[in-house]
Amino acid sequence: MTDYAQTYGALRSRVSDLVRGADEEQLERHTPAAPEWRVRDVVAHLSGITADINAGNLDGVATDAWTARQVDARRDWNIEQVLEEWETEGAKVEAVMASLPEVAVGQMTTDAATHEQDIRGGLERPGARDCDAIVIGVDWGVQVLAGLAEPADATLRIETEAGTATVGTGARQVGVRADRFELFRAMTGRRSVDQFELFRAMTGRRSLEQIRSFGWEGEPAPELLVFPIFTPRPTPLVE
Repeated sequence: MTDYAQTYGALRSRVSDLVRGADEEQLERHTPAAPEWRVRDVVAHLSGITADINAGNLDGVATDAWTARQVDARRDWNIEQVLEEWETEGAKVEAVMASLPEVAVGQMTTDAATHEQDIRGGLERPGARDCDAIVIGVDWGVQVLAGLAEPADATLRIETEAGTATVGTGARQVGVRADRFELFRAMTGRRSVDQFELFRAMTGRRSLEQIRSFGWEGEPAPELLVFPIFTPRPTPLVE
């Protein structure tokens, strides 16, 4: 059985150590993968999620307005205040994770793993690419991809250094080989606003060009690797 609490707690500890070692200039940097947020804003979002869960503040969960309130409420906090809150509220969530639906804690862990890498990108401190949170994120993500393969009449075989997974039962046979970390970053994304603020789109951490460069068998099918609420980045992101 996956120990989500231990995995999330280890992630929280890693991120806390990272940002405690950063100076103000680094904390003010906008993260390359989520450029509308500074490093400190991403940490505020992570802490805010746990605080909202414990407070039962789940109206509009995961929407832009919900996440924006988390960041705005902590905008004037120093980083130590944010980390102290996350330690307190995060520990409460970890204590009940075993009793929560696996799909929910899997999604939460996947989101946290995504944002850890966003923070690392902003601080230029790569790492934790084979941690348990990434493993959970890829496994959870592959389940989401199953929902893309079926309506596309596809059977999708995904091969990474950790093994092979097959989703879908369609006639269209698609195979792809990729580094597990790159697959994880291709699947996940972040909401952003276009320059005219006329529409909102979910953008991923990897571009179509990067996804097409994976080891495909037959015609590349990047649309089968990106969560349906996201679209690939318009430009490549190398981390």
